[in-house]
Amino acid sequence: MEIGIGLPASIPGVEGDRMIDWARRAEDHGFSTLGAIDRLVYDNYEPLVTFAAAAAVTKRIRLTTSILLGPLRANHALFAKQAATIDRLSGGRLVIGIAVGGREDDFVASGVDYHRRGRELDALLQRVRSIWRDRESAIGPAPTAGGPPLIVGGNAPEAMRRMARFGDGWFAGSGPPESFAKGAAAARQHWTDAGREGAPRMMALAYFALGDDAVQDASRNLRDYYAFGGSYADQVVASAVTSPELVAERVRGMEAAGCDELVMVPCATGLEEVDRLAVAVGL
Repeated sequence: MEIGIGLPASIPGVEGDRMIDWARRAEDHGFSTLGAIDRLVYDNYEPLVTFAAAAAVTKRIRLTTSILLGPLRANHALFAKQAATIDRLSGGRLVIGIAVGGREDDFVASGVDYHRRGRELDALLQRVRSIWRDRESAIGPAPTAGGPPLIVGGNAPEAMRRMARFGDGWFAGSGPPESFAKGAAAARQHWTDAGREGAPRMMALAYFALGDDAVQDASRNLRDYYAFGGSYADQVVASAVTSPELVAERVRGMEAAGCDELVMVPCATGLEEVDRLAVAVGL
């Protein structure tokens, strides 16, 4: 199983130069990917713009939206061009983790109908595949290798069908290996039912903090980020790993559950977190 690391892009107040330093250090340690979470009505960085900066200071590490709120990209052609641009600038390192999203205020601010977000995402995925792979228009640049992989998130049956129809894999949210294994089994079944060959790529994220104030950092930042979710915020906080031992346990559990790549998302902004995680996962 590959181990990626998220950028601290979802933590309010982090300076832009920290993103650059974090990206360089993550690549130096050998992490498989940089992740970035997506929100609109929040004091965080937009993932694709952030990855344009990260692409300029790295050469190997992948760039994975984990995940992108697809329905908010209402201009499908423009989104296809933006993603293809980062894909080309990075030498084909962009991976699009994408899902419908669950914060209604993000949609209100965008002027996108929250209750149509599933249909909007279906339309987006169908159009970008046509632009990238079928080259149905003059929209460019042409991406590398037919376009970035599409790793579709969501646990509902419709999300699984969407993954099997349009995606290259399934992206799970944070949670224990047991929850991941259940979702992964459903994703594989939908993939088979859709007549897809091979197997979907299985990805997941986990929140971590490893400093002296790890428990407090995880609780503070995750409760702020997920304040809209009520009791769900408690579940996310409970799922965070806050010691090297817990990191190792989560990695073993996710690998045994069939995860292909685990993206560890930070709850603290100190560069030492990159070093601590690299030691904890044996990089």
